[in-house]
Amino acid sequence: MKPVRVALVGCGKVAGIHADALASLPEAEFVAACDVSADRAEAFATKHRVRPFTDLAAMLREAAPEAIVIGTPHPLHAEAAIRAAEAGVHVLVEKPLAANLADCDAMLAAARKSGVTLGAISQRRFYEPVQRMKRAIDEGKIGSPALGVFVQYSWRDAAYYRSDPWRGKWDTEGGGVLVNQSPHQLDILLWLMGPAAEVSGYWANLNHPTVEVDDTAVASIRFKNGGLGSIITSLSQKPGIYTKVHIHGASGASVGVETDRGATFIAGVSQIAEPPLTDLWTVPGEEGRLAAFQAEDRTAFGSVNATVHYHALQIRDFLQAIRAGRKPLVTCEDGRAVVELFSAIYRSSREKRAIALPIAGGAA
Repeated sequence: MKPVRVALVGCGKVAGIHADALASLPEAEFVAACDVSADRAEAFATKHRVRPFTDLAAMLREAAPEAIVIGTPHPLHAEAAIRAAEAGVHVLVEKPLAANLADCDAMLAAARKSGVTLGAISQRRFYEPVQRMKRAIDEGKIGSPALGVFVQYSWRDAAYYRSDPWRGKWDTEGGGVLVNQSPHQLDILLWLMGPAAEVSGYWANLNHPTVEVDDTAVASIRFKNGGLGSIITSLSQKPGIYTKVHIHGASGASVGVETDRGATFIAGVSQIAEPPLTDLWTVPGEEGRLAAFQAEDRTAFGSVNATVHYHALQIRDFLQAIRAGRKPLVTCEDGRAVVELFSAIYRSSREKRAIALPIAGGAA
């Protein structure tokens, strides 16, 4: 296929991962980078041999990208996405799609009006053990998904929140562990269990007194298929324990993934140090395959730079979707569903009641 001309918006920590991923893909021609800081844009562009910009409109006009990847702070996603869509440019947005549902809906409306493709980053969907779970469920190996469990015991220290001025504040980050560290697993949970119908939850800040936002949240979910779900997600376990998603089927069989061991990696600061693993597999007739699956997972992990590789897989899928005129694996609707889920948890905690989905009028 003809390479897609791609530009980055936001030259912060995660941008380096996207730049390396783009450089590895024959489907991509990396042409420009934009940031509000002229010094940061210039340094980033020089390193990656692309054109620097500080004005998005100028970049869209002069560099003529066919697609952009947005890696700005969450509350700024919508403005850049809408401006790009209005210019006829496809948009891939780092998680979460936006910080609130109103922004999501404005982004989706702009993309639909212009006929461009809008997607959200959720590269952990491309992990081999997650793909293995999806195949097992689609093939009916566990029966109907009946119980989905997402547990994250991770850690962020005070230096993490000091590393960027927007971190840890409601108005500039949009939320805490639910908005920043949980969207990957919330997406996997919804992908495997199906849409949520009702959510009841709470959030708290247990041991990060210097920040405003949540470091811990819990929730119960009723899914549209009749299944149930549970979420415990936290950044309060020092030094970090694990992050897992388990799906239990109506047949009694179960499949699961440990997406992260210890604290989740920090883009641009740390690397993925441990392989994602199939950690639960009780499919009838396949109970003895768990060790073999884990060996496959470790081999796959050892053959790539995992921090970049899975981003590259998703970006490749997105660019191929543009050229083929199809939907990407992770759609804008999928990204919106994640925002709706964490918005419902915040709202449930605030209003002390269960929240039915979809949320009427897109209000958070």
